[in-house]
Amino acid sequence: MKLAIAQMNSMVGAMQKNAERILDLANQAFAQGARLLLTPELSLCGYPPEDLLFRQDFYAANQRALKWLEQQLPADLAVVIGHPHEIAGKRYNAASVIHSGRIQATYHKHHLPNYNVFDEERYFEAGDLPVVFEWQGTRYGVLICADIWEPGPALQALQANAQVLLVINASPYHLHKQLTRYQVLRERVRETGLPVIYANMIGGQDELVFDGASFAMNNQGALMQEFPMFEDCLGYMSLAQNQPVPTAIREHDSSEAIVYQALQLGLKDYVNKNRFPSVVLGLSGGIDSALTLAIAVDALGKERVKAVMMPSEFTADISIQDAADMAKLLDVEYSVLPIKPLFNGFCDTLAEEFTGKAFDTTEENLQARIRGMLLMAISNKFGHLVITTGNKSETAVGYSTLYGDMAGGFALIKDVPKTLVYKLANYRNSLSPVIPERIITRPPSAELRADQTDQDSLPAYEILDAIMEAYVEKDLGIETIIEKGFSRADVERVTRLIDRNEYKRRQAAVGVRITERGFGKDRRYPITCHLSF
Repeated sequence: MKLAIAQMNSMVGAMQKNAERILDLANQAFAQGARLLLTPELSLCGYPPEDLLFRQDFYAANQRALKWLEQQLPADLAVVIGHPHEIAGKRYNAASVIHSGRIQATYHKHHLPNYNVFDEERYFEAGDLPVVFEWQGTRYGVLICADIWEPGPALQALQANAQVLLVINASPYHLHKQLTRYQVLRERVRETGLPVIYANMIGGQDELVFDGASFAMNNQGALMQEFPMFEDCLGYMSLAQNQPVPTAIREHDSSEAIVYQALQLGLKDYVNKNRFPSVVLGLSGGIDSALTLAIAVDALGKERVKAVMMPSEFTADISIQDAADMAKLLDVEYSVLPIKPLFNGFCDTLAEEFTGKAFDTTEENLQARIRGMLLMAISNKFGHLVITTGNKSETAVGYSTLYGDMAGGFALIKDVPKTLVYKLANYRNSLSPVIPERIITRPPSAELRADQTDQDSLPAYEILDAIMEAYVEKDLGIETIIEKGFSRADVERVTRLIDRNEYKRRQAAVGVRITERGFGKDRRYPITCHLSF
């Protein structure tokens, strides 16, 4: 038995377009001898459709596309399609099995995730019945994504005489997610004694990125086959005596390589799916904008990327030189727009208002806001999407300027801690040297006042990132973090900054999520809040 997995990149809301893509993949699979095709969770409408799921016309459009597929799909090919399903006034996250010109069975997802980025209880009812269908002598049990995270649905399929478990997924990526999937699937295999075929979506959808990496395990929990990460593809595998036939398993890339691919795909899909022709970013001569530029060029091509250097009186000559060198290495369109005349004009206008006041963060932020205005003007004139360059560490503690360096439409590295920024830069240079070495080795600085470095205002990034991970991603309290060996002063300072800057993060652009807990759907803290515990 040869089966296929459509590791596809669905477009949210484009039901007919997604249906046409499913049909094309089905015809290819059938021509190659496959007789069973799996598509991802909610492949017909894209994932996550969010509040589109409250609209009656949304379900009607899905139903029309599903009916069209019933009529068009090869009769001798069984296809499992993920879609929203409304019946008797209730709405479900569903998977339908189509062959012989009609829907043969429909499964309703049992476990509706309602944590981190997931809100499925907001939209769907939970199913409670198994679906097992027989096809060409084998009985297949259908599950959807989170159903594998608890034993019940898989055991129900076993009790209904399933011989193979088929799991369709829209499982978003974060660091080390694939290892967690292996662990969970092996638990289900151990409990049921059944092999598992795991089919996952790929693609970027706002802050989420789906990594594919579909795979098969035999009834001993051994990995038999794995498809590429971050690749829209139609893959094949075979079953012999209801067990996946083993193939060579490619060695996994480094975590830095995988994160880099996730950021590339997240940016590429955001730009292309939202029909932006190109992007523009401020290139400062620092590490964050350098990494952002490298990813943008790799994702979109040099012809669709513009970089702008906007030096002030505080910008070091080496920053200007390094930015120019990098722009030349990547061969992108590059402009230099000095902001000193604009800054002086603002200061002259405000001079009377600010009489007796010393230079402080006001003037620092003014420089960032001038740069933001220039980038937005270029965006408006030419249609570029402005890519912001702030990392997760800065986003956490508010080391950024509203309507300044935060101004833009997509915050590419907003979930990348500073220490990881350096690792990614070194990884990218290992492929080909595009980031000047001095950018990586010199102390980071916002260059908004004379002789400024980040560590004037912040703890060392190794310390900041570790405290941030404990507080934001693991929800540990202050005393618990201190017990891990951090100084009370550093912990209280960093956590205080994180808490007080929620208002900034609410106004930040969306960006790719690559950690288990990003700033976005993952972490919803009140802006007005006085913690006293």
